[in-house]
Amino acid sequence: MAASKNCPSIELLTRLDAFFAARGKIEGSLCVGLSGGRDSVVLLHALTRLALPGSLAALHVHHGLSPHADAWAAHCRQLCAALGVELSVARVEVKCNSGLGLEAAARQERYRVFAESDADVLLLAHHQGDQAETVLFNLLRGCGVTGAAAMPAERSLGKLRLWRPLLDVAPTELDAYARYYALSWVEDESNADTSLTRNFLRHAVLPQIGQRFAGAQHSLAQAAGHFAEAEALLGELALIDWQNSAQGKGLLMAVVRRLSPQRLKNLLRWRLRLLGWQVPVATRLDEFARQLHSAGLDRHPSLTLPDGEMRVKNGLLHWVEGDENEIL
Repeated sequence: MAASKNCPSIELLTRLDAFFAARGKIEGSLCVGLSGGRDSVVLLHALTRLALPGSLAALHVHHGLSPHADAWAAHCRQLCAALGVELSVARVEVKCNSGLGLEAAARQERYRVFAESDADVLLLAHHQGDQAETVLFNLLRGCGVTGAAAMPAERSLGKLRLWRPLLDVAPTELDAYARYYALSWVEDESNADTSLTRNFLRHAVLPQIGQRFAGAQHSLAQAAGHFAEAEALLGELALIDWQNSAQGKGLLMAVVRRLSPQRLKNLLRWRLRLLGWQVPVATRLDEFARQLHSAGLDRHPSLTLPDGEMRVKNGLLHWVEGDENEIL
């Protein structure tokens, strides 16, 4: 690790070292999702100072939503050239009328590009402040344990492994690192728009909470870790229930009816996420679970979802997809 003991950001490099060491031998190529903002600039710079195996590249997604988008891409090119890192720039078209909202539509396009990347591991620069913001945002939307767990440090995105090595790093540490090395970065003007919910939480709500509760940002991010542990345990429970009630690709209704409503809903959510399906809102899932428990043998409850249908037939609960009624 190339850093002196007098460097105020030595702890950041040490944490990154520990993050990679905890994941064992790294196979394949690494790529940083580089927006050009402070956080991703710091992550890329820090990684070039670590003795990591394999190749390191960067990927910039050009959304075209800001009049400064071309300048941001140019800044990323200049930075990567100075660091000796190969950069790919992917231009996307964000559909403003998708019904998702502009933020969500841009995020969808960004992650589509990430999933199509040739890299084996994609690194994102979300930090402790982002995690705290996400926890609060999800809780205010009435989320369950999965939402309260916020962003995982690692997950799969298709064939890609997606890692977030800065989730336990405070934004003040990133700022100190950037200023120590005199790094330059771009500022997205939309980040100051408090009409956007996340920006409102970041600029108006969290600072107020922090004045009353010292270390609130750290505590919220820490809570996300606790929720993530609970989510993992619920996943283990769902797997046990699946193994005890599965027959082929379906679930035996005779066994399903013996599960408590809570365990049944947990099993249904687990199976939907495993398939990559959207989990329905709580009221719809509650009603479907009630129907599964109470329906007579001559009844065939079903729940139609955007990705397919959950359907009872011949004493089995199936997940059915597409016009061909393929059982998954």
